[in-house]
Amino acid sequence: MMTENSRAPKIVVMGGGTGLPVVLKGLKKEDAEITAIVTVADDGGSSGIIRDYINVVPPGDIRNVLVALSDAPQLYKDIFQYRFESKDQFFSGHAIGNLIIAALTEMDNLGIFGAVQELSKIMHVKGHVYPAANVPLILNAKFDDGTILSGEAEISAAGKNIKKVWVTSTDSHEPRAMPKVIDSILEADQIVLGPGSLFTSILPNLMIENVAEALRQTKAEIIYICNIMTQKGETEHFSDADHVRILNEHMGMNFIDTVLVNTVEVPSDYLDRQKYDEYLYQVRHDFEGLRNQGARVISDDFLLLRNRGIFHNGQKVVKELIRLTSQAKQK
Repeated sequence: MMTENSRAPKIVVMGGGTGLPVVLKGLKKEDAEITAIVTVADDGGSSGIIRDYINVVPPGDIRNVLVALSDAPQLYKDIFQYRFESKDQFFSGHAIGNLIIAALTEMDNLGIFGAVQELSKIMHVKGHVYPAANVPLILNAKFDDGTILSGEAEISAAGKNIKKVWVTSTDSHEPRAMPKVIDSILEADQIVLGPGSLFTSILPNLMIENVAEALRQTKAEIIYICNIMTQKGETEHFSDADHVRILNEHMGMNFIDTVLVNTVEVPSDYLDRQKYDEYLYQVRHDFEGLRNQGARVISDDFLLLRNRGIFHNGQKVVKELIRLTSQAKQK
């Protein structure tokens, strides 16, 4: 008979952008029950164009997460990720997977949540992929100068200090997550936030009220993977403690239990600043500030340098996450 200590840990990973698949690819290899909760407030690139034309949840982040957790043959994943070239004027810039997700969303009135569950079966996904909401959400931001903007792309491009963000629904109803999203948070052993853009990838999920309430109630250990670099238009001059402070302020309580922080220095001349023009400087460390907010700090070499870009080492991050689940079982 399986005991509480022998069962696979339930790990929920929340976010969007390029950081989420990095963690999920590593977790897929572990003995864990994985749930990915993916932001639906993206309005840029192919996702934004599809969203504008047919008013569906932006599919780009969901597409990348499905592939990260997929056990389908590599050819299937390559086709799903294929992006048409600029000479294909009608399809230019669109990924095939985005179009498939949009089509399934419309079929039989599945909605994005149902569409992703069907695609998860087709793609042989290990675990669960849940859109944070079943309708497209609009990200709104108030800046330090009092001005307000709507739309993720516009907010990131504004070049001003963000004071707070919130989400609204395109159908004028209060944004709500589906029951399975809430159940996964309440039943989790571990909840992982990030890595990803603080204001535009992580906070949009947390600003859905029933998601926020579930995070306040859950008994799971909540872990924040702090970004390695500050980001233009979002976290300029932020320390690691500033990142956590913003999360806690938006939630109205100190809810982050543990923070993973990379302490290895990034070589000053390594980053390709043309290709990765949103990254500015390495995040400053303020371990005392983190501990003053009730967070346990785990600092290590989580750095991966690849193709003149700066990333989290997914293998090392996942190793630490699994260690923490084992540690929690022993308490």
